[in-house]
Amino acid sequence: MEKATYGGQAVIEGVMMRGPGRIAVALRRPDGRIDVITQEFAGWGHGRPYLKWPVIRGAVALGEALVLGVSALLLSAQEAAGASGQKMGRAEIAGTLALSVALAVGLFVLLPTWVVGPLERAGAQVWLLNLVEGLVRVLILLGYVAAISRISEIRRVLEYHGAEHKAIWAYESGGPLTVERARLHPRLHPRCGTAFLLVAAVVSILCFAFLGWPGLFWRVTSRLALLPLVAGVAYEGLRFSARPGSLSRLVAAPGLWLQGFTTREPDDGQIEVAVAALGAVLDGGGAGEPAPEQAAAMERSTALTGGSDRGDGHGDLAG
Repeated sequence: MEKATYGGQAVIEGVMMRGPGRIAVALRRPDGRIDVITQEFAGWGHGRPYLKWPVIRGAVALGEALVLGVSALLLSAQEAAGASGQKMGRAEIAGTLALSVALAVGLFVLLPTWVVGPLERAGAQVWLLNLVEGLVRVLILLGYVAAISRISEIRRVLEYHGAEHKAIWAYESGGPLTVERARLHPRLHPRCGTAFLLVAAVVSILCFAFLGWPGLFWRVTSRLALLPLVAGVAYEGLRFSARPGSLSRLVAAPGLWLQGFTTREPDDGQIEVAVAALGAVLDGGGAGEPAPEQAAAMERSTALTGGSDRGDGHGDLAG
């Protein structure tokens, strides 16, 4: 039987983890305790085998990761605001999400195709326009990641990101899941969502090359419409990079390098939070069984995704 895979992401003063049938968000409180918030969640592919087919499963995984990630991030922001005596209203949350989507579309879709405009007017061939547009998209991604990694307020989130990876490595290596064991593992992981973004940016160059070079409106529309395909192909590439072998290590190398910007070395307290989150979604027994100290974390249930659903979902994007 194939071993279940687990993944998650860093949030504000905490870590979200997802496994088969369950999600958990562990948050460090101002008083030092760890609050673990859980919800049963099967995944969109539960009962729909066709959503687990190659390539299709990648688009599904990306959609799930976005929904769950945003929900967990907003939950952590609300909890942090509540601890400081402030609360985010629905209008603020909706505005933040709308701004984030607009920024992503502007940076990674509109800006690259606009930058290539002078080449188009100069009569460059279609293959060159698509290649330069894709390379600009990759450079924007690298610059964006490098820029946010230098913001001091983001540093703790990056440290929790590293803690998440260490906890997942500790589980995947077998044995009890403890802070001491997790500390010994690297903070970089080949299934990281950061690596996924880089692979997707490269895959987009190949996918969009078949579209030619239509007018600006159709160019932008077609790129947005093909995002599920790009995500699906990139996901398969990410799965391949996580396998043992020299070729897979070569494919994984750029993503691991990029994680040097999106992760930082965590302290034991942050690793403890990641271990608590992962322990809450483990099914127990055998390798990766939660350590006794995880029982000390406070646990409660809440609606992270708007509903409870249990089954055979998977959460194999590690951060």
